[in-house]
Amino acid sequence: MTIKETKLKGCYIIQPTIFSDKRGYFIESFNQKAFNSKLNLDINFVQDNESQSSKGVLRGLHYQMGDYAQAKLVRVVKGSVLDVAVDMRLDSETFGEHISIELTEANKTQLFVPRGFAHGFIVLEDETIFSYKCDNFYNKASEAGVIYNDTDLNINWQLPVSDFILSNKDLVLPQFKNAEKC
Repeated sequence: MTIKETKLKGCYIIQPTIFSDKRGYFIESFNQKAFNSKLNLDINFVQDNESQSSKGVLRGLHYQMGDYAQAKLVRVVKGSVLDVAVDMRLDSETFGEHISIELTEANKTQLFVPRGFAHGFIVLEDETIFSYKCDNFYNKASEAGVIYNDTDLNINWQLPVSDFILSNKDLVLPQFKNAEKC
């Protein structure tokens, strides 16, 4: 596996080693010992989640606050997404900055999103399956978020807004300047 830190401290792009032959491929999608050693972390993932979505579905930007903050290791099993992480940490040099990366079935790339980051993605292909590990359990009372079209963040979601499919909850999230900070 190769690991590259993004411009956002603590947020890493992870490329697993892919072993391919005439039968197909094999990857080790997660190895806790190697992961913690290479990132110099002590992460213990406790919950795995998976979603299936159609092209244009935008999920996010979400995060958990306080004792229920979550780090996530995200990847695409089938299809493709544009994945976005926003630094919500007040004491960070990159507070308010974001990165975006295409995660696809073909590239097998993963993104580690540390605690204190808002996270979201837009689906670029029909029947996309998105998988993520969390290092803390979900707690509804600790939910927070930022509206996808925040003018300060100015995220390029790559698809026309007319193609977006959002939940009612995601349509009423606050602007970045009014959102809870970590």
